[in-house]
Amino acid sequence: MEHFEGRRYLTSFDSSQVPQVFCDVLVIGSGVAGLSAALSAVDGADVLLIAKGPVDESNTAKAQGGIAGALAPEDTPAAHMADTLATGQGICDADIVRTITDEAPGRIRELIALGASFDQEGDELALTREGGHSTSRIVHAMGDATGKEVATTLIRRVRGTPGIQVVENAFVVDLITTPEDGCCGALLFDQRWGLMIVWAKSTILASGGAGRLYRETTNSVLATGDGLGMAYRAGVKLTDLEFYQFHPTALYVAGASRALISEAVRGEGGILLNMRHERFMSKYHERGELAPRDAVSRAIVTEIRETGHTCAYLDMRHIPQLAKRFPGIKELCEQFDIDITKDLVPIRPAAHYMIGGVKVDINGVCTMPRLFACGEVACTGLHGANRLGSNSLLEGLVVGRHAGTAARQIAGGSNPPPHPRVKVRNPAAQHVAIDVEDVTNALRALAWRNVGIERSRFGLEETVHMLHFWGRYIMDKEFNDRAGWELQNMLVVARLIAESATLRAESRGVHYRTDFPQLDDAHWKVHIIQRRQAQAELEPVR
Repeated sequence: MEHFEGRRYLTSFDSSQVPQVFCDVLVIGSGVAGLSAALSAVDGADVLLIAKGPVDESNTAKAQGGIAGALAPEDTPAAHMADTLATGQGICDADIVRTITDEAPGRIRELIALGASFDQEGDELALTREGGHSTSRIVHAMGDATGKEVATTLIRRVRGTPGIQVVENAFVVDLITTPEDGCCGALLFDQRWGLMIVWAKSTILASGGAGRLYRETTNSVLATGDGLGMAYRAGVKLTDLEFYQFHPTALYVAGASRALISEAVRGEGGILLNMRHERFMSKYHERGELAPRDAVSRAIVTEIRETGHTCAYLDMRHIPQLAKRFPGIKELCEQFDIDITKDLVPIRPAAHYMIGGVKVDINGVCTMPRLFACGEVACTGLHGANRLGSNSLLEGLVVGRHAGTAARQIAGGSNPPPHPRVKVRNPAAQHVAIDVEDVTNALRALAWRNVGIERSRFGLEETVHMLHFWGRYIMDKEFNDRAGWELQNMLVVARLIAESATLRAESRGVHYRTDFPQLDDAHWKVHIIQRRQAQAELEPVR
């Protein structure tokens, strides 16, 4: 355990010897949550937003489906809440769910007021349905490019807002903390200036998830769990890490990156077929293709295994105005000579969304003073054991807005942020140089095989053993580039996921144990809390 727990900071530094920047509110991440937080925090505060890559490269920008909200006359926030609770299988935070679903219509209307253009039918918003929803309540843009429209709208407003400064292509290595002040800012690496420190009165972690842990993933190359790793090293509580959602339908073409095929396709009537071109979802769930994502993913895996084929198929040929409704998917498939109006689309599940994360409340408040978290890096309790489709952009909008306001309030006043002298000197590495890319690929294959859609004690224990073995000769090294730091973060986060999944001896939502296939409320209606240098805690569901 020592090789994972012993090092507080990934690299040595002396705060008096590196460039320093001061701000009121530091936002780490440029997805929907980070952008929303920055816009909410800027009223009377100086905000610095750090993007790991280009500001418009995030999982938000890749999102196809839409934003859920009770906007139809026949729909209600209470119905939206009921669907969210049902999908979350007993461990959602009901108060959080109520607040977010109540605020959903208002946040969507705010986006429209900022200039977002959502698809319409006549004078009304066009609403679609996704798995787990009891009615059509998903707003979408440009057919299947909702995330891009949301990101573009918020980025435009951020860039045009005095008081918000954006720094792109900067890697945040660690949060800087002290026992007296809590979080004081962050240590980051910029290609132009090298290591530097941003001192901040409040810091908002909105760095996204960890989808690149898995070999098969729809996630951006930036999603390597950095925020989770740095929060863990800082001693912040993480929760629900065993719950990782796999999207049922990613385009499966050998040799190509896995690309998302929106759940909205099934919401519009798309059907799933096995290699014999037989429809199969009715065998597994009463809602068929509109079952929650965990049920659909497991059904597809079962059909692939039982038929001995490499994939299943999505048939959307019968959907009216198909090319107009899903222009992005049409263009994507055409790159591989697949005509969605005539051909079946080969699909397989892929890693998609991190449900667990930094434990926070509705305001993004976590267990470290002056530190807030929102978006995929955080866990509010909205999703429980399984995220309802199109609730993630919604959560980023709502909690990002709350977190920005709370961070601004903490940052009030004219005093500068805490900026103590911090000097870190890590011991020299004891092991030889390694091939970072090779270990990263091996880690992703191991996670996909053992910590994926189906799990067992044997596979999970094998994973933990291998991660500790790799950790002995990787975690003692000081890297000076993004790839090395990403690998160290991925090793830590993969271990936490595997250990939480080993501990939860039941099946619930996206966490499926072949050796414990039944839901067990008597013992496991709890949250598993992970914290550095501490045993995992079990916390009852509120």
